[in-house]
Amino acid sequence: MATVLGLDSSTQSVSAVILDTDAGTIVHEASVSFGDDLPDYGQPSGFIPGGENGEVHSDPLMWLEALELLFSRLVESGVDLSRIAAIAGSGQQHGSVYLDEGFEDTVQNLDPGKPLKFQILPHLTRQSAPIWMDTSTSDECAEIAKAMGGNAEVCRRSGSIAIERFTGPQIRRFAKMSYDSWTLTGVIHLVSSFMASIVAGKSVAMDYGDGAGMNLLNLAAGDWDDGLLEATAPELREKLPPVQPSATVAGKVSRYFVENYGLSADCEVVLFSGDNPCSLVGMGAATPGKVVISLGTSDTLFAAMPEPRTDPNGYGHVFGNPMGGFMSLICFLNGSLARERVKDDLGLDWSAFEKEALASTPPGNEGRMMLPFFGPEITPRVESSDAVYLGWPDGERDPAAVVRAVLEGQFLNMKVHSRWLGVEPQTISLTGGASRNDGIAQTVANVFGVPVSRLSVAGSAALGAAMRAAQAACGVDLARLEDTYCQPEAGSTVNPEEGVREIYDDLEQKWVSALHDTFSLPKS
Repeated sequence: MATVLGLDSSTQSVSAVILDTDAGTIVHEASVSFGDDLPDYGQPSGFIPGGENGEVHSDPLMWLEALELLFSRLVESGVDLSRIAAIAGSGQQHGSVYLDEGFEDTVQNLDPGKPLKFQILPHLTRQSAPIWMDTSTSDECAEIAKAMGGNAEVCRRSGSIAIERFTGPQIRRFAKMSYDSWTLTGVIHLVSSFMASIVAGKSVAMDYGDGAGMNLLNLAAGDWDDGLLEATAPELREKLPPVQPSATVAGKVSRYFVENYGLSADCEVVLFSGDNPCSLVGMGAATPGKVVISLGTSDTLFAAMPEPRTDPNGYGHVFGNPMGGFMSLICFLNGSLARERVKDDLGLDWSAFEKEALASTPPGNEGRMMLPFFGPEITPRVESSDAVYLGWPDGERDPAAVVRAVLEGQFLNMKVHSRWLGVEPQTISLTGGASRNDGIAQTVANVFGVPVSRLSVAGSAALGAAMRAAQAACGVDLARLEDTYCQPEAGSTVNPEEGVREIYDDLEQKWVSALHDTFSLPKS
């Protein structure tokens, strides 16, 4: 058992959680907001505003200043950082940092008397870092796919088709447009491996979990794919760190953090991973059979996978599971935006969703269906500007039935487009704001036919990072950590209603047929 620190470098903040695994407690949490705490960077949402042609970048120096401020706040709070035995971290996926060959020497010899940002600045060959919101690489995605013989081959090797917001296409664009700076680049880090390098005082490896979100890693081989590297940029292998298992201990913490913040020189640093892989751990879903659905601005389905299996349609993504094996991530853009559209159009509140609408309509909605795409969707990939209503009597738009239709349509879409995982969920954990609604939870349980629980985990990425540190460096059993920190809220479990399975089996067939006929999708 031990005291461990989990860090999370997200789009809008850097945060920390400290666990005492002996006591089974969360010792302390802290956060630094880029917009609120570092306004001088002019990045209120964590990225540089006004990017052209879909460019969305952030300033890596801001991340470093935030990291130092975070440690200062931990010290000011009275937390004894010398007790921390291990550190692991999470970084927003797909962001990339470009550094020259001198970075390695500098990071090994950080001067405790100088701010980090001034020591790292001279080594940036690209002053800003493209992040996951960047959509400027459509041409590069097409070029990579063409070079590989099509997106199906890119997906087979890397776990995803060539995606604009992934790191490989971002790298290709940089190499094409800024060749001189490209030639000066000695190492490319993800947000996770960059921050880990700073904390560990050396240029560290990338982990399998985050490395798989680049369109560059061969899932089956667990190493960089020569074909994808060649299709992306010249001499790319020489500029990438090696990839290693997520549980790898990179080394001891940098002297910089020992002298400035009182960490023990024996504190070990575990490879950082991406925010999605760390969230999988923090939500207690690192074991196959546990599925998490996060209901947010967009809805996301997470699931651990025992083997690398890819989506033949290219809608879902496969990353490395930090606890071994693989994980999926499937994103549905029309999440809360669709639910809020229905709520606002009908003049309802969230309570009415449950107490009036869902309580007054039967499961299956008497065959009244909705394709709930109020805007473009990526799972499935369709262009839409409004929902499509099917099976409704002419002129009828009963508000209660509309509410049920949008929810059943959303969760049927999730069920249908997660089958490629080959994972039959035994339970589903809900998180996110909409998970508080009992009626929504009941609808998920009915559609999927399994019990649904609500998770109360806050900051799942930082928590997952801390759990990884405890497991990898201190030998704390994962099941024990999950039992302690990832339990559902008491009394939150909802079971499927009796007699609804056949109703939803029939509705699903009709819904899928309508989806494919309406949008002319291939039937796979």
